[in-house]
Amino acid sequence: QVQLVESGGGLVQAGGSLRLSCAASGRTFSRYAMGWFRQTPGKDREVVAATSWSGRTTYYADSVKGRFAISRDNAKYTVYLQMNSLKPEDTAVYYCAARNDDLVLTSTQYNYWGRGTQVTVSS
Repeated sequence: QVQLVESGGGLVQAGGSLRLSCAASGRTFSRYAMGWFRQTPGKDREVVAATSWSGRTTYYADSVKGRFAISRDNAKYTVYLQMNSLKPEDTAVYYCAARNDDLVLTSTQYNYWGRGTQVTVSS
């Protein structure tokens, strides 16, 4: 069983930065692929970024490439999402997810989810 707790969300002006953190419990965190997803009202949850268990393989949605960076510290059981050059369209609830297998991009294939953290970008 893995429990995930996100933090770091908030209100920021367009062009600003935020760093989200996802703290995980569980002894096998280092074996889990991790993903960051986001969701706005009325829309499906979409993948933002994902990383393999080792951190050597990463994926980014086209909309955030060059602006967001995912990283993980397996010693601290934490995965991060550094978000730069934020845009109003980045406003969403951001969720951290874990999967005890290879990196995938489909939300339904992740086993564990955090409760989410709100990110609001004002214009």
